[in-house]
Amino acid sequence: MEILSFSNGILKILDQRKLPFSNEYIICQDYREVVRAIKEMVVRGAPAISIAGAYAVAQAKGKKQDFERAAEEIMAARPTAVDLSNAVGFMLEGINAEKDEVELAKEWEDSIYEKCFNLCNHGAELIKENARVLTHCNTGPLAVGKHGTALGVLITAHKKGKNPFVWVDETRPRFQGALTSWELLQEHIPHKVIPDSSAGFLMQKEEVDLVIVGADRICKNGDFANKIGTYSLAVLAKHHGIPFYVAAPTSSLDLSLDTGKNIPIEKRDEREVLEPMGVRAYHRDSSAMNYAFDTTPADLVTGYITEEGVRKKP
Repeated sequence: MEILSFSNGILKILDQRKLPFSNEYIICQDYREVVRAIKEMVVRGAPAISIAGAYAVAQAKGKKQDFERAAEEIMAARPTAVDLSNAVGFMLEGINAEKDEVELAKEWEDSIYEKCFNLCNHGAELIKENARVLTHCNTGPLAVGKHGTALGVLITAHKKGKNPFVWVDETRPRFQGALTSWELLQEHIPHKVIPDSSAGFLMQKEEVDLVIVGADRICKNGDFANKIGTYSLAVLAKHHGIPFYVAAPTSSLDLSLDTGKNIPIEKRDEREVLEPMGVRAYHRDSSAMNYAFDTTPADLVTGYITEEGVRKKP
């Protein structure tokens, strides 16, 4: 399934808010429409967001100031995922060198796909036969455009005949586990969806062999930001002696930050919590805190899976 495509100045994006019930696309003719699509999570997953952001910069044709103004708006769309700002930086550097903006965006897109393809193959080597693996949020091809990251590792392991079983966190409040389950169904990979809060009990019952998650930003020391709930999983895995791996391309590295203390953490609309799937579940006077991400310290991580291999440090 095509996640993103660019032609004649128009970016076509699969609307992931409609999945798994219908396959609908939105058409973005201007970079501001791409910014809106990123903010509203039409497209999500750090690598996929970065590709959309690269093409959004390409849409901002004009003077140097026009590209720079557009770049600021694009980077502000999802502040935690550093892939987006890395993509925009790549685009501006190339444009300043008088390279064609569309060719630059295509180059970035191809590089992301190549990185994630290699990442998935490296990560698949970690998966033992019949391993029971827990994952969080959605990190398959939908989150990249092709291949995936953490879920891509499991899909690749399945294709290599390792027969993994996957525990799929619901990943509230936006239920990205529904996308993960849908992708696993396409690949005929056995799995079960679980409430986020049941992960610790499964570990206690020795029904989890491995945890693999993605990352939206990895700092110099290995601290990383990922979907809210990741930190809890890392603490639980450490307590139960379960290996905990982070799978992300090097485009998710932010070497300007020494530690995770200064990672900007996005807060989203409280209605995502109070109105799950658009249905009001709480009293009208209730309020909510809705952090979209959390940060996990490096000392809870067993290893980092990138296109360069598996390492104990990023």
